[in-house]
Amino acid sequence: MEKFKLIMCFTALVFISTSTWGGAGDADVNDSPNRNLTGFEGLNEKQPLWEVGVGGGMVEVPNYPASGEKNFVALALPYAIYRGDIFRVGGQGGARAVFVEKSDFEVDISVSGAFSAESEEGSVREGMPELDYMFEVGPQLIYKIKDFEFDGGGKARLNARMQARAVYSTDFGRIDSRGYVFEPTIRYQQRGVFLRDTGFSLAARMTWGTEKLHDYFYEVTPEYVTAVRPAYNAKGGYLGAEISAGLAFPIIQNLRGFLGASVQINQGSANEDSPLYEKDVTYSFGFGFVWRAYKSETKSSW
Repeated sequence: MEKFKLIMCFTALVFISTSTWGGAGDADVNDSPNRNLTGFEGLNEKQPLWEVGVGGGMVEVPNYPASGEKNFVALALPYAIYRGDIFRVGGQGGARAVFVEKSDFEVDISVSGAFSAESEEGSVREGMPELDYMFEVGPQLIYKIKDFEFDGGGKARLNARMQARAVYSTDFGRIDSRGYVFEPTIRYQQRGVFLRDTGFSLAARMTWGTEKLHDYFYEVTPEYVTAVRPAYNAKGGYLGAEISAGLAFPIIQNLRGFLGASVQINQGSANEDSPLYEKDVTYSFGFGFVWRAYKSETKSSW
């Protein structure tokens, strides 16, 4: 689900918290395995319990894994982040309910979503149903492999993330189950990689999906067969891999910019023979901003 994952990653970048690196420094701050290093607060600062503002930007991504069509999304929306002990909304993790949190691992139930995609005239999906909005819900394990500190300043973190989620699509008139997805991810984040307040992230993930999910992208049932689009019965299995990178940087106080790009490697997918499978390698990119208008005086405990 590379197309959807880039949108979710980009949305997470846009909705990251804001402040300054180092700052007053709260020595007693409790660390979290999912603490984001590419936002404004450093690891030695407590973050606001809540904040609100405006985030926006654009992304251009494939319509679905291995699609030759691109989907361009541009938007600006209000955002809200809440950093409770159990319930957390916004930021890198989307919406989550945290059940176990130790210094080096976390177990939670999380929810994330993705935009719909429309096919153009003359595309391989012409005449077929459009892909609806999608959302996922399920457990994830986040494990902190190692933290790094550099002599010249800056900190870094290497995390592993294991997600197993149920996938659904909706046109806001009905909700349809699309099976399940399993995604192991390795992510490296570094603060101070170029300048003191600059954040960099690099992630690699692999995705496997059940047959229902692959059906949604690649199956061609008899009513949609054409002279150039034969019938195809999709099967479950490997969906693809993605390598993504992002850069976060301050613009002015409480305003931060983001750049992101990824390459999706679809070769080896379980449904390479589908007439809807077009490209072994696809690319995505995006940029955006977040402006924090208000934040609470009360700090979160992590």
